[in-house]
Amino acid sequence: MGMPELKDKEIKILIVDDVEVNLIILEEIIKNMGYKPLRAQSVKEALQILQESESLPQVILSDISMPEIDGFTFCSMLKKDAYTRDIPVIFISAMDTASDLSQGFALGAVDYIPKPFDQTEVQMRIDTHLKLYSMQKDLEENNRNLSTVVARQMEKLRIEQKNIMTALARLVENRECVSGSHYRNIPYNSRILAQGMQMSPKFEDRITDDFIDTIESSAGLHDIGKIMITDRILLKNAPLTNEERTIMSTHAELGAMTLIDIYDGVEKNDFVNMAIDIAWYHHENWDGTGYPKGLKGEEIPLSARIVKIVDVFDAMLGERAYKQPIPLEQSLDYMEAGAGSLFDPDIMQVFLKIYRNFIGLDQGDYKNRF
Repeated sequence: MGMPELKDKEIKILIVDDVEVNLIILEEIIKNMGYKPLRAQSVKEALQILQESESLPQVILSDISMPEIDGFTFCSMLKKDAYTRDIPVIFISAMDTASDLSQGFALGAVDYIPKPFDQTEVQMRIDTHLKLYSMQKDLEENNRNLSTVVARQMEKLRIEQKNIMTALARLVENRECVSGSHYRNIPYNSRILAQGMQMSPKFEDRITDDFIDTIESSAGLHDIGKIMITDRILLKNAPLTNEERTIMSTHAELGAMTLIDIYDGVEKNDFVNMAIDIAWYHHENWDGTGYPKGLKGEEIPLSARIVKIVDVFDAMLGERAYKQPIPLEQSLDYMEAGAGSLFDPDIMQVFLKIYRNFIGLDQGDYKNRF
């Protein structure tokens, strides 16, 4: 009989039988096959061998009728334990009724060898299940390797998406001539705010680690629609007229449509869906007075509610063509006053506790505020 390919392992067969002569016969057959027999005259002894062995046997031959613990119970114990459940169990017994066989297979046994033993039959059945066991382990290893490859490809895709996001955000920043690092601050500060929310009982079930990673990758695209706003309005060095503000407000829907077009035909994922939500709804107000849809309260996606707070706060502190930076004290007063009208009041409570961790702040302006 040829030995199955079980790499870097000495093939071991555990024999469990309370009758000494059966152990001797099977031991000799297994030795002649070139494998290592392990002997146990009771289930307790077999369990001890399994516990103390550095490596598990590749096959277990177990008698059915044994004192104290029978073979059926032993097989059931093995299959309930994650450590031993994959070991093929072959019953060896003179009991060969249909009910005995059905019970054994129902418990997870893979085969049955009747007594008295026929050497050729024993060898064939053992080798068959060793080969199947080896194939199963190879398949499991291949699946693990495949999972690793898929995970690496998914990580590569995530990095590529993040790089695209960064490039698009910089494109908007350069066109808008925004001073400072607004499009760097928004992703980072959105992450910080989401992490703070994760510690709040109000949001702990909704803010996962994946949500935090995704909002950091998506938030920088919040104003991507500004690419389509004319320079006359986008770069105006003065407050906008009502008509100009109406045109400017279209950047939210334009941004969402742009992202939808970019990923047209591509299976949507959390990154894409969240980026679209943020671009579309980060100008909605908690009280329903925002744009472009006039959504209210919980109708506004959570990611957009987070980015709105981060975006407004950073914009107030930053310099624009039409305004100078607003002092931190004044900016915080405005943010607090907007809780429940402009901003989600529960998120605002978290913001006021953790905004000190944001980037883009002048430390001296607020260190003595609280």
